[in-house]
Amino acid sequence: MNLFNKYDVPAPRYTSYPTVPYWMDNPTTEQWLEYVKINMKKPETTWSMYLHIPFCETLCTFCGCNTSITKNHEREEPYIQMLFKEWENYISKVPEILSRPLSQFHLGGGTPTFLSAKNLERLVSRIFNDCKIVSDSDFEGAIEVDPRRTTEEQLEVLRGLGLNRISLGVQDFDPEVQRLINRIQPFEMTKKITEISRRLGYESVNFDLIYGLPAQTEEKVRLMVEKTCELMPDRIALYSLAVVPWIKPAQKLFKDEDLPKGQEKRKLYEISRELLLKAGYVEIGMDHFSLPKDSLTKASEKKQLHRNFMGYTDRRTDVLLGLGVSAISETPECFHQNEKTLPLYEKRVSEGEVPTHRGHILSTEDRRSREQILKFMTEGEVVLEEQQIKDVQEYLQEMVADQLVAFDKNKMKITNKGKPFLRNACMSLDQRLRGQMPNTQVFSKSL
Repeated sequence: MNLFNKYDVPAPRYTSYPTVPYWMDNPTTEQWLEYVKINMKKPETTWSMYLHIPFCETLCTFCGCNTSITKNHEREEPYIQMLFKEWENYISKVPEILSRPLSQFHLGGGTPTFLSAKNLERLVSRIFNDCKIVSDSDFEGAIEVDPRRTTEEQLEVLRGLGLNRISLGVQDFDPEVQRLINRIQPFEMTKKITEISRRLGYESVNFDLIYGLPAQTEEKVRLMVEKTCELMPDRIALYSLAVVPWIKPAQKLFKDEDLPKGQEKRKLYEISRELLLKAGYVEIGMDHFSLPKDSLTKASEKKQLHRNFMGYTDRRTDVLLGLGVSAISETPECFHQNEKTLPLYEKRVSEGEVPTHRGHILSTEDRRSREQILKFMTEGEVVLEEQQIKDVQEYLQEMVADQLVAFDKNKMKITNKGKPFLRNACMSLDQRLRGQMPNTQVFSKSL
């Protein structure tokens, strides 16, 4: 049996540990706020903020994000007021937030540039005026943009406020692939936004690409990477299409025969990887590539790479505070997610609440596993505790035999051959998953 068929099994992406399906010890809102307060009182604490803008004008059928599809821009103002109100709810309950330095700020969605330039300025400037910001050289402010819905005016406003990194949703440049995923975005459109961003002084430009999309072929993927390399974004996230129709019904619009599968799908990744490495990109963690000069590469070299709900980042903060419908937050002790439906989120926020939907208080064992998985996902190696070694080696004996994982005394390493199977190897450290395997399909496949 070839390695792809053998290891292409459902596996978590490990942007958190425990993974969301294994969140069990839900905190009350009061408990969550107490964890935030404890950390914000520490003089060494740094923190980051994520703002979720759920609106999109059209539905991309591959998308797995929490979105609200609408062309009604009158929805901007009420939502912004809810974000302001949620922020006020937090700082009224945990005023210490305002005394700790904000290190990272991220606007995601949805489509953040659904908001007008004026409303983006109102939103971001309000937050920044309230917060204590780290020095300009240490601050990272990022926004995800849809080139079809982004203007120079929006980018100019955000750059003027201090945002310095931009992530472009690209997915693929082929017209037929774009038609099938309901995202018509000519190369010239992506090129224009890339060039504007660089002219305005954004320090890092990221492209999100996806392999495994309907109608993708080896020839089309080669063209996708070649066109990407014409523009040379500083970072590239090359994601496998997460096929989760039980979560996102829009994926049922794909015809099964349109989707590349098995070895055919994996070949698309290998072609992309080979071309990116040849073009001078450095492979970072899992499915990420960056230029040697980019801060992500430098963080990887210094073993300072971090991974959270936003993917790989070049620094670690103690607290991530998420505002907006469905937004996820974390402290070292706890995860927290806001209400996932917009009407319920709005109701609770307007009543002065922090709109807790669910979360997880980490046990001592959780925190140990979290640190090990994080280290393995960012550095490709991890030191095991004495009592773990035999158990982990037995769990991974086939991956060791296939030369995907190696052990050196109490250290576990992913091999170069094993990098595509990083998610599989991480499962050996996931005690919650191993203790209670799901009896229904919960995760997308690993490859």
